[in-house]
Amino acid sequence: MKKLLLFFVLLSGIFFGCESEDEIAAQPFVAAFEKRSYDHREIQNVQTLKLTFSEKAAADGFVRISFTPTAAVYGTDFEIFPAPSGNELVIPFSKGDTGASFEFHNLIFPFDSLDKSIRFEITEIEYPQWSNIQGYTSAVVSFSASLGATITPSIGGPNQGNQVYFDLSSEKATQVWRESWDLGFYSGDDFRVGINGSVYMAVKKLEATNIDAVTEASVAAFQPVVAIGTFDPANTAFIDNPNGQISGTAISEISANDAENDVYLVNMGYTVGTSTPPVGSVAVAENPRGWKKIRILRDGNGYKLQYANLNSTTHQEVSIAKNDAYNFTFFSFNTNSTVSVEPEKDKWDLGFTVFTNVIDGNGSYGYSDFVVNNLKAGIKAYRVNVADANIDFNAFGLSNVNEANFQDDQRIIGADWRDVFSGTAFADRFYVLKDSEGNLYKIRMLGFLNPSGVRGYPKLEYKLLQ
Repeated sequence: MKKLLLFFVLLSGIFFGCESEDEIAAQPFVAAFEKRSYDHREIQNVQTLKLTFSEKAAADGFVRISFTPTAAVYGTDFEIFPAPSGNELVIPFSKGDTGASFEFHNLIFPFDSLDKSIRFEITEIEYPQWSNIQGYTSAVVSFSASLGATITPSIGGPNQGNQVYFDLSSEKATQVWRESWDLGFYSGDDFRVGINGSVYMAVKKLEATNIDAVTEASVAAFQPVVAIGTFDPANTAFIDNPNGQISGTAISEISANDAENDVYLVNMGYTVGTSTPPVGSVAVAENPRGWKKIRILRDGNGYKLQYANLNSTTHQEVSIAKNDAYNFTFFSFNTNSTVSVEPEKDKWDLGFTVFTNVIDGNGSYGYSDFVVNNLKAGIKAYRVNVADANIDFNAFGLSNVNEANFQDDQRIIGADWRDVFSGTAFADRFYVLKDSEGNLYKIRMLGFLNPSGVRGYPKLEYKLLQ
């Protein structure tokens, strides 16, 4: 049997809190599902589905939910607790509760069919005061891509120590420490090697092929300029092209002719910050990570990396194979080995990271709160300006998508979604993204501060266009 993929599409709405008992009659008591989707491949036994309330319940009540199975049989494929009556379940709540829940039990693990689906919908809220159904009101259980969610990637607060890779269709996040890798060896047809821009690395070709002959004295003149944030337009030569095109790596394409592969001086950038900055600020970089010298050759259909500290008269060497399932194979000088960083190339759409970008006329510069789309896997996006399109996020539908607007740039969301001076996300723009399976999503950024005003807590909402 094959395991059934079930997605619960649960809409989390905008809740209105009451300030006093006098306002209860004027503002609704709202119940909504906490999440839009659950990947049922992750549910071997039981998944608790939660409802959230707009305020603490002032009295007892219940939420009535209907469900409609398609090609799925209650008692054979799934069960619900508390037990339903027919195709309806009643979820009670008590005075003082801030939410309610019920259990979905998977009875067919692994799955026996891919065509089963179940739809849940809130149909009634029984409560003494005025109640309302809004926000995430329905839940769809199916093999379809996620209908959307509101997410808060865990990038690590104001030090932003994590890179988070997120897949929209499965709602799956992969989190890695951004200092855990240094070089990325491309797995595609080209022989290209990227550097870790999230820690502000930079590299310079030395026009030399003998790595052991390079010393700190021989490169001393270059060290002040091989860096980001120098406000020199020439320093863009030392970083990977921030648009994400693989042809724009700072390290030239690795030649099949060893004599054409030069040694590079590598500025290792900075360690992840550890200090606590003023509220609303960031502290993403701390101590310099030093320097390396590297030379990269081809090794069959893979790579051979030579590396050493600047004054070393010998070098280490390692072979690195391509893996077609991933954009890159990543290598760490700290562990002297390959490391796991990105998910498989077709299993992430957005990356949340500190980023090395370019300011026109001022060269490379470091950005926090940055969002990239997975361009190397063909994930493209474009920005919709509300005023120009004359349509807002909620009204934008599948028929409004303009395929010609998708761009070959990974910075479509970038850092231009937030105003660091006001601490708010711009409300005059949103984004459209096409994933590797052709699903189209609209995305809007909602904020990047926590309730205490601390930076490094991005929040976004996305919805499947269908």
